[in-house]
Amino acid sequence: MSMNNYELYKVFYWAAKTGSLTQAAKFLYITQPSVSHAIKQLEESFGITLFYRNSKGVALTQEGAILYSYIEKSQILITLAEEKLAALKNLDSGELRIGGSDSLFKHYLLPYLEDFHQRYPGIKLQLIHGTTPEIIAFLKEGKIDLGVVRMPIVDPQLEVKEGIQLQDCFVAGARYAELKNMVLSLERLLQYPVILFSRNSRARMAITELFQGYGLELKPEIEVGSVDLLIEFARKGLGISYVTREFVSKELDEGSLFEIKLEVELPPSQVGIMIMRNMPLSIAASHFIEGFR
Repeated sequence: MSMNNYELYKVFYWAAKTGSLTQAAKFLYITQPSVSHAIKQLEESFGITLFYRNSKGVALTQEGAILYSYIEKSQILITLAEEKLAALKNLDSGELRIGGSDSLFKHYLLPYLEDFHQRYPGIKLQLIHGTTPEIIAFLKEGKIDLGVVRMPIVDPQLEVKEGIQLQDCFVAGARYAELKNMVLSLERLLQYPVILFSRNSRARMAITELFQGYGLELKPEIEVGSVDLLIEFARKGLGISYVTREFVSKELDEGSLFEIKLEVELPPSQVGIMIMRNMPLSIAASHFIEGFR
């Protein structure tokens, strides 16, 4: 056959749909002899007649009608697939699944999400919450397109693009006002009730390891499940919370919280955009990551 099977069936479909070899040729931007030749090729390959001529053009034989019933379904699906891919390419539709913590979504990612949604309102955004180990698992399982996590991430399957730098700190409210002008040792800090994030977050792991490096055990008196509760419990005077400074800038500025000064400098942490290495990204995910440049 001079045409491939798909092209032959496409010619057959439009000849049957329009009932005219001339109209099929116009639609497909080919000559009428090419349409006639394609149909002849199909008929010879099957050994049956697919069309007969009438006063209006051509009509399907009984066998041709059976073939058309199948080809019509495939052509509809192909057309829908082409339209869908065009929409995905133009970011008129699709989905973007991002994994991260509540705090990173709220305090870091929100401006990027707002901008992306304004530019591509047809893209559905799905935010999946979790700790860093959970987000890594979600990414490897294909449940998300990318993850926003704290670094370092050491995994040969993953590729991480560096984002902003964050600084964690201990904060307290008015109940511990006497500590405002003091510089505390880690041992002295442990004399006060400490409030930590309850889940196995990267920030909690880092501060626990820091205390262990000085031979100390950091045991929280209170554990909570969100950054908002860390902030609120500190404001209420229930203890000293370990939070990210950038996430409590409002409270620090207004004076409802103050930062505890320590003899030991707490190391900063880096936020990263994490994807699977050597795996193709969706067009939506690629455009979103480009927004961080």
